[in-house]
Amino acid sequence: MLVALGITLFYLIFVWFVFFKARWLKFNIMWGIVSFWVGAHLLLIFLVALRFFQPFSIDSHVVRSTIQIVPRLTQPTILTEVLVEPNTWVTKGEPLYKFDDTVFSLAVDKANAQLVAAQQNAKILEQDVIAASEAVERANAQLAYALTEQARYENLVPAGGARQDELDRWNEQVAEDQAKIKEAQANLEKANLALDSQIDGVNTGILEAEAQLGEAEYFLENTTIYAPENGMIVSQQARPGMVVGEIRLGAIASFVTEDSPYILATFRQQNLKFVEVGQPVEVALDLYPGEVLNGRVEAIWWATRQGQYLPSGRLPGFELPKLPGRIAVQISVDVPEGHTFPAGGHAAVAIYTGMGKSFEFLRRINIRLYSFANFIRPLDI
Repeated sequence: MLVALGITLFYLIFVWFVFFKARWLKFNIMWGIVSFWVGAHLLLIFLVALRFFQPFSIDSHVVRSTIQIVPRLTQPTILTEVLVEPNTWVTKGEPLYKFDDTVFSLAVDKANAQLVAAQQNAKILEQDVIAASEAVERANAQLAYALTEQARYENLVPAGGARQDELDRWNEQVAEDQAKIKEAQANLEKANLALDSQIDGVNTGILEAEAQLGEAEYFLENTTIYAPENGMIVSQQARPGMVVGEIRLGAIASFVTEDSPYILATFRQQNLKFVEVGQPVEVALDLYPGEVLNGRVEAIWWATRQGQYLPSGRLPGFELPKLPGRIAVQISVDVPEGHTFPAGGHAAVAIYTGMGKSFEFLRRINIRLYSFANFIRPLDI
């Protein structure tokens, strides 16, 4: 807009000088029509060239990644300490919040006790196999003795040397001892199966107890939240005494990261015809009036919400008129040492496609006028 006004003003001064100041030509209706026609087309040429070869946007903002700080706790827990000051940079790994760890410390102690019990149970299983093996041997010995007595009485009874009820008793004893052998063998198989319940040579009971201990230690560690990256907490609303966990779901703070900030500028779709990744950019950040920063096109977001349809049982509706969606361009900026690059900071950007270089000076003037105008705009003294 400023460029258009400048071109118009220059042309009006030129017409005034030719027809009224120097009086080189006499102004009349015909010259008025010609002057208007030439001025309109001259302005149109400049505007079209600038829009396509050096697109400009004032819908531009600084974007920083944020991480939602969400406590990972299994039950309602009291926040005991807030260890970070708002709007203060912290480094990765510094403690931010500390919660009451009483219950979680007890859970670790309980899991440790269960692990020791599981290790002892594994040793007991080895002894169970030995005991079951000995039981099988005893049962075999008892059966062998019963078979010997059965055979002896089978010879004595026909000869009248023993009564029939004695032979019947040993027949029953043999059957009973055979059943005991089967029972002892089943117990031995059961003991072996329990002992062989292993993964990579470790008893599953021990592995289960170790997993429970690891889970308990994990939640105990989560009673202290650490900075996930270099960054800061901007709006500190968490206070000691606040309860989080199952009662309060969601984040307790937003952590603004330090690394990789960028500017996201939106443009009309037709203005991006010649824009490509890597092209140079000038940025006028409102925070620094009179300064123009350098950058480059990092990415073009070739998608808008108007091109997305969510699964639904409703048919899409198409109504006119609808404004076409603007396309976002991601821009990396060379931020000078000591300059702040706040998330949400507003800026104006100009992209130089390398085409129409004869018009570049107009866009460079344009963005610098915008930057210097920030000294007095808005007029809310």
